Amino acid sequence: MAARQVTLAEVAEHAGVSLATASRVLNGSTRQVGDELRDRVRGAADDLGYLPNASAQALARNSSVLVGLVVHDIADPYFSGIAAGVTRVAEQAGLVVALGTTGRDADREVHLVTALRAHRPRALVVAGSRTTDRHAVGRLAAELAAFADQGGRVACVSQARLGVDAVVPANRGGARALARELVGLGHRRFAVLAGPPDLVVARDRVAGFRAGLADAGVGGPTALHCAFSRDGGYAAVADLLAARTGATCVFAVNDVMAAGAVAALRHRGVRVPEDVSVAGFDDIPTMRDLVPGLSTVRLPLEEMGERAARLVLDDACGPPRTVRVAGEVVLRASTSSPTGSGLR
Repeated sequence: MAARQVTLAEVAEHAGVSLATASRVLNGSTRQVGDELRDRVRGAADDLGYLPNASAQALARNSSVLVGLVVHDIADPYFSGIAAGVTRVAEQAGLVVALGTTGRDADREVHLVTALRAHRPRALVVAGSRTTDRHAVGRLAAELAAFADQGGRVACVSQARLGVDAVVPANRGGARALARELVGLGHRRFAVLAGPPDLVVARDRVAGFRAGLADAGVGGPTALHCAFSRDGGYAAVADLLAARTGATCVFAVNDVMAAGAVAALRHRGVRVPEDVSVAGFDDIPTMRDLVPGLSTVRLPLEEMGERAARLVLDDACGPPRTVRVAGEVVLRASTSSPTGSGLR
């Protein structure tokens, strides 16, 4: 049978003080209590094994020791890298991170922010690409504005579309630079695994890649939409092979899709990079052990999380700030100069 929880009223009685005084001491009120009374209340709480009510403390302080973190999918190494950075900074500040995952569901994202607001966290970090659905973006922006009105701080890691501080990776610029490097290897025919059509990060990376090809005087790639996941990349290869594009290089707009594509090509007897080169985007740590090593655009994921956390935990006031993060092209063994006729 579970032990009964000691109440604040019992602590007050044991200490010989009023319930209001016990609450001020243990729930973090800004109202001052004398040292002698404070010591009596805390001693009584220790004697009885009392655990403070976190919700009551948050109400008393108008904030808590929590930092809310909302991501699309914590199983995706992109988000776990960002989460590691947020957590590191929060823990250094003596705070606790409360995590919620959306499954890329816009309604759930708003619901999670609403639920976290009820716990009065000190700050919120929302990580993940925005959708092209303006209504969904507007609903989330309104919820974040309401949180800011109650004294909370917010930063997002994605695009600067929510009216809050933002850490913005160079999705277009990184993909553009990657395209130019791949053309430099000798490729002229490309296919792109473009992710979902309504995901802004996917659209930005496709647009950047197209721009890089245009810079080099190369025609646009064949683009195939698919899920923004390893399984999405794997499944897209069947359509890619059926299209007989003659592509000598496949660009997947994130690394996990690229990993799925490499696996699917291997299972169909297509060699990487001898028959076709494959590149991704993000440089998530697990992909560095892929064989062959994956060419990609490196983003400093943990640093992005750290920067977002620092934005929400500093005391600066003023209009929303944007921190732009550059990407770095990293060429590995999954790409080489074309030697065959490509995917036919």
